[in-house]
Amino acid sequence: MATAATAWQHIAEHSDTAAIAALEQSLAAHPDSAASLPGMLACSPFVAGLLRRQPGLLTGLLAGGLLQRSLEDGELMEELEQLLAAPGAELGPVLRRFRQRHMLRIVWRDFSRMADTLETVRDTSWLAETCIGLTQSYLHNQLETRFGVPKGRFSGEPQQLIVIAMGKLGARELNVSSDIDLIFAFPESGDTDSTRRSISNTEFFTKLGQGLITALDQITAEGFVFRVDMRLRPYGESGALATNFAAFEEYYQDQGRDWERYAMVKARPITGDPQRGAELMATLRPFVYRRYVDFGVIESLRGMKQMINAEVRRRGLQADVKLGHGGIREIEFIAQCFQLIRGGRDLGLQQRELLRVLEECSKLGCLPPESVAELRSAYLFLRDSEHAIQGYLDQQTQALPAEPLQQSAMATVMGYDTWDGYLAALDEHRNRVAGHFRDLIAEPESDREEPVEELPLWDEDLDAATLAGLGYEQPEQSLEQLQVLQHSSRVATLQVEGRERLQQFMPRLLLACAEAEQPDRALQRILPLVTAVLRRSAYLALLLENPPALGDLVLLCEASPWIAQQLERQPVLLDELLDRGSLYTAADRALLAAELQQQVARLQPGDLEAQMDALRYFKASHVLRVAASELVGRLPLMQVSDKLTWIAEVILEHVIAVAWADLTARFGQPQRDSDGYGFAIFGYGKLGGIELSYSSDLDLVFIFDADAQGVTDGERSIDNVKFYTRLGQRIIHILETRMTMGQLYQVDMRLRPSGNSGMLVSSLRGFRSYQQDTAWTWEHQALVRARLVAGDPIVGQGVDDVRREILCQPRDATALAEEVVSMRERMRSKLSPAAHTVEFDLKQSVGGIVDIEFMVQYAVLAWSSRVPDLARWSDNIRILETLAREGLFEQRESEALIDAYLAFRSAAHQLALQQQPGVVPGERYRELRENVEAIWKRLFRAQVE
Repeated sequence: MATAATAWQHIAEHSDTAAIAALEQSLAAHPDSAASLPGMLACSPFVAGLLRRQPGLLTGLLAGGLLQRSLEDGELMEELEQLLAAPGAELGPVLRRFRQRHMLRIVWRDFSRMADTLETVRDTSWLAETCIGLTQSYLHNQLETRFGVPKGRFSGEPQQLIVIAMGKLGARELNVSSDIDLIFAFPESGDTDSTRRSISNTEFFTKLGQGLITALDQITAEGFVFRVDMRLRPYGESGALATNFAAFEEYYQDQGRDWERYAMVKARPITGDPQRGAELMATLRPFVYRRYVDFGVIESLRGMKQMINAEVRRRGLQADVKLGHGGIREIEFIAQCFQLIRGGRDLGLQQRELLRVLEECSKLGCLPPESVAELRSAYLFLRDSEHAIQGYLDQQTQALPAEPLQQSAMATVMGYDTWDGYLAALDEHRNRVAGHFRDLIAEPESDREEPVEELPLWDEDLDAATLAGLGYEQPEQSLEQLQVLQHSSRVATLQVEGRERLQQFMPRLLLACAEAEQPDRALQRILPLVTAVLRRSAYLALLLENPPALGDLVLLCEASPWIAQQLERQPVLLDELLDRGSLYTAADRALLAAELQQQVARLQPGDLEAQMDALRYFKASHVLRVAASELVGRLPLMQVSDKLTWIAEVILEHVIAVAWADLTARFGQPQRDSDGYGFAIFGYGKLGGIELSYSSDLDLVFIFDADAQGVTDGERSIDNVKFYTRLGQRIIHILETRMTMGQLYQVDMRLRPSGNSGMLVSSLRGFRSYQQDTAWTWEHQALVRARLVAGDPIVGQGVDDVRREILCQPRDATALAEEVVSMRERMRSKLSPAAHTVEFDLKQSVGGIVDIEFMVQYAVLAWSSRVPDLARWSDNIRILETLAREGLFEQRESEALIDAYLAFRSAAHQLALQQQPGVVPGERYRELRENVEAIWKRLFRAQVE
């Protein structure tokens, strides 16, 4: 500790003996700080130098208690405001002394480990923001005195400079001796309102920016405040110092490059009107974060990665904890790669703080949890190392020290007895980081395995013989389709990047299709998708970067034109091909609900459009997974319908929540007896029967149970009936509105009481009255398949009680049979194929699905008064099983109907995936059809004779 003793001796020799005496007295009153002093003096000549020149700095910190505790948000701002408001205060000296005082505090707390890494970077960032914000206000007021208030040309509103913090300051991760990367913007062009000396807003804010830089960056006898770097602004050093929003947005839309997207990930407005700053960031978000998974940026990121590696080799940066292999920059690069690639879709990645981004990568499955734990540990270790280097002399460097004295000091700060001990720990961390960095965006496997010269041609020399040699069975036809694409206007007008990607992609597509059972069919179905994404060639990059995804694309499109069409209409679904585990695994209801909740939790509250977009992607992606699982044989029919029904139920539950939040924010809560919504959605038809198919609409009925005379409790109060009607309207709006990804579901409300002429939302009392007194037999038939699918379970129980009561009331079986048969005959006359046709309509033909459904509905209505258990279920299979168990149908009859029902529905599913109507040759299923006909005739003998 000889260094510490010498440093203290220099401090004690200060000419202001009173200041030294006060310091000694303060240290005596704070023994913990006194015990830390020798180590601080030995490990930081910067601290020793500050105390030698201004011993009162430490005295003041100890007296005010600031050295011993963490700061509160806003505390620095309040302190600097008071200093600048003091009589005779000069901006430059006040800023520099303020910086010295708090850098002493920050370094002391960091080196003594009174503060953790995150507190150190936060406090340093707060210090910078405080200095920038109050300096801007101070200089702005001076300029207004000279030139007047800058006003917007269009709005006429006063204008403020928006300082955008970039890099580490943007993320509030500033190190203890960092420069600050800034960009200056202002909302509107225009002029100041001075009648004597008016200047343009551009000139006003340029002067303000110049003054701000000088105030912070200029080195005086008292040092500097922060070094300022403006090179990240539009057009770099040759660009205007301050840019209006319109020019700002135009630059990034027209000329923004990928490295600028990378830089903008951490951009954060720190001064000016927060609302205008948020508006600016909103206009930049589409530039930074693409709406889709952006594999198109990978090549640029790969180039950046190669530049990083080359720079380390060229400049010999291995001793640099930031820039060297395994350093801070590589961890930042890993996180920001995932942000640029996936941030447009996974909104949780749209954060600035690195550790939060890494945690989100773990949640999303981008990185394994153990990898994130290693990167987090290494990041904190490396940032502590950076601070130990910089806090030694307050110098902006990340190079490991070469002098033994500084090495010893750094090892001590880092908690190691020897320099070699510290280096061993450092190497361990850096080796782990370097491994993760090396594996990131590696070259796709196919590039290593397939020499380019072995790929088929994709240019004017492509011929039918080449395609035939690859295994295409209709090479002339496939060649013609390829030539149509080659000569299309879309290809002709492609930019260079898109054309190059197409040139890379098509040979690989031709090879991948050649591996299919029917190469020509696979190619024919995929080419419309290729055409659709030509101007969004990042999708081609996605498939180039992920050869297994290309293989799955060919497999699924060859198997199903329906899937090919879904991908053509919604190319964003190509992202689902990246994870084969989830692609061929359809989630259960609990997992669906958890995933949807996780996706929407990252959205801004109240952003209805974002919620609607998220719901549409959620539905489309999970329906794709169900279809893929069915095609490869992982899901039997019953499970397919279960999965599709669960998707709808989870969506409906969330749609109620979104609509409820929107309406209650405007009108308040409706008066009701329960804590729930007082509102329920009942599914009828296929939804109620748990038999949804890929293109099913939703038969819904809305019921509320609240006092019709009640009102909502908001300032804009409305009556309960109007509230619940608007709730139903909002739900339908969310479900049916056509957006980029289409509708969620088509909704059919015709089964509500009184059909299209009835109220959109019925009260529970009104529903009961209608079913008891007014409903037709066919409406009671529909009630058989009614089931609560979303909403308040108490209301749902009330509706279900009405349902069971209606279904279980005694009926004249003969009269009922006549009504059922008559209804079925009318349907056949309108919907069934002509009697002479040889085709079998799976749904409407005699012996088809509807005949089975009518028999089941008749059975429930006729016999539930004797066997109430029949009214328990809404799906046909369990009702048929109950009929057999209770002896109402013979076991063989029940089994025959179940076999036919499942066979017909399975065939309908398969035809839907092939985009074929639900019609098959008449000879198919003849035995099953005859069984259904025989049971129909037996059940309705009197009516059909």
